[in-house]
Amino acid sequence: MSVPRHLRYTWDHEWLAVDKGNATVGITAFAAKALGDVVHLRLPEVGTWVEAGESCGRIESPTAASDLYSPASGEVLEVNTALDDDPTAVNSAPYSTGWLFRLRVENIAGALSADAYAAHCAHTRGNPR
Repeated sequence: MSVPRHLRYTWDHEWLAVDKGNATVGITAFAAKALGDVVHLRLPEVGTWVEAGESCGRIESPTAASDLYSPASGEVLEVNTALDDDPTAVNSAPYSTGWLFRLRVENIAGALSADAYAAHCAHTRGNPR
């Protein structure tokens, strides 16, 4: 299982990459594998405020649907519109072209290091959510 060391993670299997007060957000390879092939995404709208730990969207596959939780509080700056045409990028490249949205970070609550997240996954069974 891939757990890039430069990212921060949540218990709910989202990742974030913080750079100068902004963050790119996605779901982890662990979550993408558990969901199966993603067929539809409902992402937060640009300009909306999301709260750390709160549901801000939905991810659907043929066999499962899961809420998307924001790993940080802040204003949504951008969504990955390329996923409208190819939502499977979430599965094939969850840490690069499969990113979900970007936000101006106001608060990051309880983010995990790569090592802590890997340990969490080692104890998680079945559906990650």
